[in-house]
Amino acid sequence: MDAGDDLVIQRPEGLYCPPGDFYVDPWRPVDRAVITHAHADHARPGHAHYLAAAPAEGVLRTRLGADIDLQSLRYGEAVDHRGVRVSLHPAGHVLGSAQVRLEHRGRVWVASGDYFVAGEHDAAHDHNATCAPFEPLRCDCFITESTFGLPIYRWPAQALLFDDINRWWQANAAAGRASLLMGYAFGKAQRLLAGVDPGIGPIVVHGAVETLNDAYRAAGVALPATVRVDRLDKASLGRALVVAPPSVQNSPWLRRFPDPSDAFASGWMQLRGARRRRSVDRGFVVSDHADWPGLQRAIRATGASRVIVTHGYEAVMVRWLQAQGLDAGAFATEYGDETDDDATAAGAVEPAA
Repeated sequence: MDAGDDLVIQRPEGLYCPPGDFYVDPWRPVDRAVITHAHADHARPGHAHYLAAAPAEGVLRTRLGADIDLQSLRYGEAVDHRGVRVSLHPAGHVLGSAQVRLEHRGRVWVASGDYFVAGEHDAAHDHNATCAPFEPLRCDCFITESTFGLPIYRWPAQALLFDDINRWWQANAAAGRASLLMGYAFGKAQRLLAGVDPGIGPIVVHGAVETLNDAYRAAGVALPATVRVDRLDKASLGRALVVAPPSVQNSPWLRRFPDPSDAFASGWMQLRGARRRRSVDRGFVVSDHADWPGLQRAIRATGASRVIVTHGYEAVMVRWLQAQGLDAGAFATEYGDETDDDATAAGAVEPAA
């Protein structure tokens, strides 16, 4: 097929849909932006008009401003723009995350944004409980991320993961030590909160996390009760789980918790030496992105004959796709990972005691 027929191409501003005259997750200011999710590398300020999935509205307005010009769509609802039929479908990544389905003159393309889908485990039990699960979409061309696109990345079953976290917290509580669990403020922190056992002890969260918790709760996501650190006595602090962004490590904020046991929750903990580099007691392998088997499973489910790979291990994924007989290539994008959001969290102001 001639490249002039492509429904999505690269431009300096981002990924552009020529027949629709709009962009998907552009990294430079544009007139019309379709946003897959509210992480800072995909949802940037400065666009004139935004289109996103309805569940993302609260977090988008929290992060980009209450007065942004935002049109929201229910999952599966479609709009026609300049002859392109646009609909948004669950990606399973964070609250309101969506895949963008584009249909024009009988062709269907899907831009996935970031997504999470279980790979080697039971998808019915391993989806992200804080958002709608990934929905496979049949298409001619699938634009996929590859954040963890190496065979080494294989996530543990979710039940085993949270059992491990709860046992760590329980042991610390029995020893009178607070448990500092670090994870990115938007998405990861809420997933951790939704999975832990609140019966073990009180749960304290950093202000950057609590602001986003409010948006999650307003969207109907069940999260356990959290408490401000100044409301706890010394004994209660010694039993507490403290959920905070990684930016708090070695910060004055941590002085409120004497001698905590600390842990970092991330897919990067799969790498040998990552915990040592983070200088933490524990590393928990948990990600809101698909692992290597999950990426393969998601791509196969689309039935796409053409696949375009974005941010991550693009070259590895493209070679694997080509070995499967698919027409595969890559887009050079300016997306990163949730460490970009950690920088945002670092500037968050804690509520006064």
